[in-house]
Amino acid sequence: MRRGHAARVAAVTTAAIAVVYVVCVIVLNLVVCARLTAQADNRLSDRLHDLQGHPAELVQQLSQPGAASDDDDDDDLPVAGWLVSADHLVITSSPGAPPLPASLAGSSGHGQTVNATLGQSGAYRLMLARSGTDTLVIGLSTTSNQRIERWLLIGEVTAGPVLLVAMFAGSLLIGLRAQAPLEESRRRQLEFTADASHELRTPLSVIRAETDLALASPREAADYRDTLLRIRGESDRLRRLVEDMLWLARFDSQPPQTDEGPVDLATAAQACADRFRSVGPAVTAAVTAGPALISAPPEWIDRLTGVLLDNACRYAGPDGQVRIEVALTGNRATLTVEDSGPGIPPDQRSRLFDRFSRVTEQGSGAGLGLAIGDSVVRSTGGRWDVGDSPLGGARLAVTWRHAQPHRAEPGRPVAHGTGGAPHR
Repeated sequence: MRRGHAARVAAVTTAAIAVVYVVCVIVLNLVVCARLTAQADNRLSDRLHDLQGHPAELVQQLSQPGAASDDDDDDDLPVAGWLVSADHLVITSSPGAPPLPASLAGSSGHGQTVNATLGQSGAYRLMLARSGTDTLVIGLSTTSNQRIERWLLIGEVTAGPVLLVAMFAGSLLIGLRAQAPLEESRRRQLEFTADASHELRTPLSVIRAETDLALASPREAADYRDTLLRIRGESDRLRRLVEDMLWLARFDSQPPQTDEGPVDLATAAQACADRFRSVGPAVTAAVTAGPALISAPPEWIDRLTGVLLDNACRYAGPDGQVRIEVALTGNRATLTVEDSGPGIPPDQRSRLFDRFSRVTEQGSGAGLGLAIGDSVVRSTGGRWDVGDSPLGGARLAVTWRHAQPHRAEPGRPVAHGTGGAPHR
């Protein structure tokens, strides 16, 4: 489908170029032909001016060998001449001049120019001038002009198909490359819609099933309570899923600006670790002694650290270990989150940040957390580093360029991480 559309566009473009090429060829040929004809007429006019005089002198000039053939340019063909009487008879002609047809001998227009074929001598450009009662006719062979025009036409006919084929191939290639991002976006949108429909249908189906089961027959109050608790759990899952989808949709349509003051990555990581210590796994934090400032909105960094710790705690399990670390290396600040879970297989790391993607069956989320984190990292100029942790699980690290603190301004303190509940 994509290739078909690109091929149609390339065909239309090539057809338009072909029309333009034909028009340009016609115009070029007309201009070249007119230019060559003008050069021949100028030369004939100059020669005719040189031969002006009494008729006897004209006859003598035309009778002298090479008189009419003398020319300043040795490369040009010689000019032939004829003196025609009032009775349309050729009185004399220059040496080597071909026979003049009777129809041309009868022409008498002064300054008239005509094209004629003089027997085996080929095409000639003739100019006529009155000399008393006689007519002086001089001519110049246009064989060389025809040869130039013929080679020009051959070149145009040969180059035309090559140019059009190259134009079609180039247009097709450009069209395919131009459509590739659109097709990729369309494919991702279709996948996102299908995955979102599946993820939304699951909690809705559970809520509907629990409701139908509760209404099917009378129950004890404890049973109704258990049903309502399961419904609330699915409702919370549905709410988180919708919130994440809305966040990604807003972020994709209008990415926020990141020109805010620096945020202390160490403070944000420590605050997030404190919030997740009650989740289950043993969460430890190792942050740099000094501030690790990066240029990013504080709420974005808090969202990112929450996503990373939430995933690490989920995969590590209740008895696992999770470690969050902030370090400065040169002019780079690094946030690292490690866990003792099953890790991430190397062949699945390329799609780790795809939406609704789960690399292991142990994950219970919708697969949007790391997609949100990837949006934050890319928008703030960070770089991912995914590998294996000494704890036995996955190691996800993000590095940013270390930002210099702003000069102190009244009423504007340096931003730190924000609080909030764990991103479960």
